[in-house]
Amino acid sequence: MTIAGDLALALDPVLLAERAGLRPDPWQVNILRSTTPRLLVNVSRQAGKTTVAACLAVHTAVYVPGSLSLLVSPGERQSGEILRAALRAYRALGRPVLPQAETLLRLELENGSRILALPGREATIRGLTAPSLVVVDEASRVDDELMVALTPMMATVPDARLLALSTPAGRRGWWWRAWQDGGDDWARVEIRATDVPRIGAAFLALERRTMPAARYRQEYECSFEEADAAMFAADAVSAAIDPERAPLALEVFRRWTP
Repeated sequence: MTIAGDLALALDPVLLAERAGLRPDPWQVNILRSTTPRLLVNVSRQAGKTTVAACLAVHTAVYVPGSLSLLVSPGERQSGEILRAALRAYRALGRPVLPQAETLLRLELENGSRILALPGREATIRGLTAPSLVVVDEASRVDDELMVALTPMMATVPDARLLALSTPAGRRGWWWRAWQDGGDDWARVEIRATDVPRIGAAFLALERRTMPAARYRQEYECSFEEADAAMFAADAVSAAIDPERAPLALEVFRRWTP
């Protein structure tokens, strides 16, 4: 590869994805080229979020020497799937930086960069420091405590990026709050199934006919639906809360406790 060609790949992760044999959809192109530090991607099932995460991790590892990229999901298997996609892209590129370790859960390069696939447990995250890229897959199903452990480790990397991708999982948890009330702290992208050229209209029509309506909206239309076991609608609960009124002190109840 020429110096100019390598420089072009360093500047544009989309070119890296294409060189690895992938054809990013328009929404994937936008995510790959985004420089926003905190990004929520509310995305349909089978839209290709693993491809985006894998390409960003490889690009960071190759072109940011000494960098750490963390691939986090609720389970080790899911995190490992992202790393497997990253390894396929890395190998398709011809291993542009030689590996020191290349396993199912880790890629370490001679330039000091690392990509680690981790299950979404606080105990496995604490102790790691200064990641350049954090990818949280199925973020709506990741516990609040894990996010509290993740974000402080990015404090010393000025251009660190946090990319959280998921389909919704009800109106609960950090993901819902960030999407609904996170304000300017997060950039947001919504990708419905109809935005993905590889998902056919006939398939979606079949899914709509055979799947419960709320579940279809959640899986393919990025809709935050009520939890199946919820007794009260989230909107009704929110409407019943008066932010101007202080909560009753616990002592009031203690006085009436036998």
